Amino acid sequence: MVFIRDTSRSLVAVVDLVNTLPGHDDPDRFVTLEDFDRYLVANPYTGRISRTEAELEAIRDIRARVRRLWDVGRDEAVPIVNEMLRDGGALPQLLRHDEYDWHIHATSDDAPLAVRILVEAAMAFVDIIRSDEYDRVRVCSADDCDAVYIDYSRNGSKRYCDTGNCGNRMNVNAYRARKARESA
Repeated sequence: MVFIRDTSRSLVAVVDLVNTLPGHDDPDRFVTLEDFDRYLVANPYTGRISRTEAELEAIRDIRARVRRLWDVGRDEAVPIVNEMLRDGGALPQLLRHDEYDWHIHATSDDAPLAVRILVEAAMAFVDIIRSDEYDRVRVCSADDCDAVYIDYSRNGSKRYCDTGNCGNRMNVNAYRARKARESA
């Protein structure tokens, strides 16, 4: 599965943001301005960024809304994506700036960052839906993890996220269970 650069970048950013939500034994990882700064270093955005508590709170508020996209199928995602686009006042335009060749911005650079993140996430999911690749929108299969990811593997067989070493941990657990059964 190959997406154009801005779609891939938006998907990485939205996965990173959603995975800051608390889950299982994991605390909320998007609480402080330092958390916000770490997110912006990993996922740079152009346009106005104020780095205030209010902006942090606005972005925190959209996480659960975006997370819903991992809980539904392709057809059920469409009204969620359309609502996100409507609420963000999306008006897609082609732009070229800095080192980036032609790409789409769907909001103005002075729109609040939370709105821009929401709309960019929606636009990325538009590409997933249109390319009929929604089965690659996944939640980690580990028993103790609910992190989200997009499966970019060639054959679509990825089962675990990259956030907590889940694949290795589950393989070790399965190995130990097999050894225990063999010993019994």
